Amino acid sequence: MAELVMPTARAFGWDLKPTSSTHFAMETRASGQFAVILNHSLLRGVTAEMIHWWFLHFPSLRVRLRDVPGYHEEFVPAYLLWHPTDHVSATLSGVLGPGGTSRAGAKIHIQEAMQYDTYGLKYPVDTTLEVLYCEDDGWSMGLVLPLFGKVMVLSIRFKDVVDRGKHLGVHYHYEIVAGLGSRDPISRFVNRKVTGHYTQEFFSAWHLHNAIEVGTFENFLPALYAQRSSPDTLTYAPEMNEAPSGVARQTGYDPALLERRREGYRNTKNAFAFQSAEAPASF
Repeated sequence: MAELVMPTARAFGWDLKPTSSTHFAMETRASGQFAVILNHSLLRGVTAEMIHWWFLHFPSLRVRLRDVPGYHEEFVPAYLLWHPTDHVSATLSGVLGPGGTSRAGAKIHIQEAMQYDTYGLKYPVDTTLEVLYCEDDGWSMGLVLPLFGKVMVLSIRFKDVVDRGKHLGVHYHYEIVAGLGSRDPISRFVNRKVTGHYTQEFFSAWHLHNAIEVGTFENFLPALYAQRSSPDTLTYAPEMNEAPSGVARQTGYDPALLERRREGYRNTKNAFAFQSAEAPASF
């Protein structure tokens, strides 16, 4: 894999969420298969409709950055808004939806580095995955190999939270399953080759990366969504940020859900089957 070329960090002035704003768990098996669960706090000022719009369009969107040091009215991939230091690019290919949008069956090439400002390129991601699900309640992408089937699936579910007619935000729930569940020599070899670099240390770095990534929806997504009728002229400037303060006091939204999912992965015979069959119903 060629070394990633990282763009200049973006000084947006945002309050970035810490890992304490989430609930996190990781379950591993002797075969090398594992599951990661990350349950986020409410995304205030954001709706599920906004997030669905983002997943449909984000790989193809470009945005002009105004008053951001080092960018000088420059048009950049909107993907750079989703994290101020770690993101490089996200590119769609294959069979696309209307207007070049995401859809199940499309391919997405992701380039990023976990906690780049701390670790440099120690934990890079430069991989092409298949979009498996893109609907108004979630997004999923994964690696599916001939003969072996699913080797890695990243699944996100989101829904509005409303109390007595008042919209409180969005519950955002993330799960990853990786590795073949069998302990035969071929499966163990595939696990080492395909998912072996996704170590406990990698996911420790990913935890903060994802807490920041999902949290930034509060900072930029309402402003971009308001401009959705003119996607070719999107603009973002730090003064457009209307996110409320107090991110350090937030915690994960549903710890009971995380524990149910953790227990389910601990006891299931097939983690991929549990992920795909049970996640929508239990969420």
